[in-house]
Amino acid sequence: MHLKVVLAADPWCPHNCEAGGASEGYMIDIAREAFADYGIAVEYQNMSWARALQQARVGRIDGVVGAFIGDAPDFIFPEEPSGYSRTYLFTHPDSNWTYSGLASLSDQSLVALNGYSYSPELDPYIEQHQDDAGRVWILSGPSPLDRAIKLVLEGRADVLPEDLDVMNWTLSREFGETRLRPVGPIHASPIYIAFSPANERSADYARILSEGIRKLRASGRLEQLLSRYGVSWPVD
Repeated sequence: MHLKVVLAADPWCPHNCEAGGASEGYMIDIAREAFADYGIAVEYQNMSWARALQQARVGRIDGVVGAFIGDAPDFIFPEEPSGYSRTYLFTHPDSNWTYSGLASLSDQSLVALNGYSYSPELDPYIEQHQDDAGRVWILSGPSPLDRAIKLVLEGRADVLPEDLDVMNWTLSREFGETRLRPVGPIHASPIYIAFSPANERSADYARILSEGIRKLRASGRLEQLLSRYGVSWPVD
């Protein structure tokens, strides 16, 4: 087995942050400690989410960080999640709109990030209307979340789905006292480091990661890693 596993994603802090930074995200910290027990180093790279999925799907990298099963159902998923996500809808702070099912989005402009899965209910809606710029606006490229937040603040888009921890982290560090108004939650789900379907070692990587997470949980180390980022999720 190779002594290095290459993982990639766009920054989605605090789950996974900027590669090479002082704090790379609790999911990266978990992966590093889990693989270290087997003498395997973790190389973490940043690229767009859509590109990370494509690179892993063809085996150029070993896995992606922060995946819902809906993001990449063909990938190899560990038994144990490496994180937990609560997806909310966010609006302009002056908005009084409330979500009451997909029909309530009919007069709203929703901005979403390319390649992301948000919820089993919302994903088909985005796919259905992605060619209707008045209903769904898909952002790609660098720093898409920052750009999406600005679109909502400027009134150019009405609704933005995002993970609650990610939104709070991004707003506090990039937008000062500015806050968007949370509507939801609309979905809660474990999130995973998922491995390439093109790599014959992926099942081994998934097993090693699951075993490592169980060991971290049993020792109390898992909660220590989460607390560094002010995060908690079901660990029992």
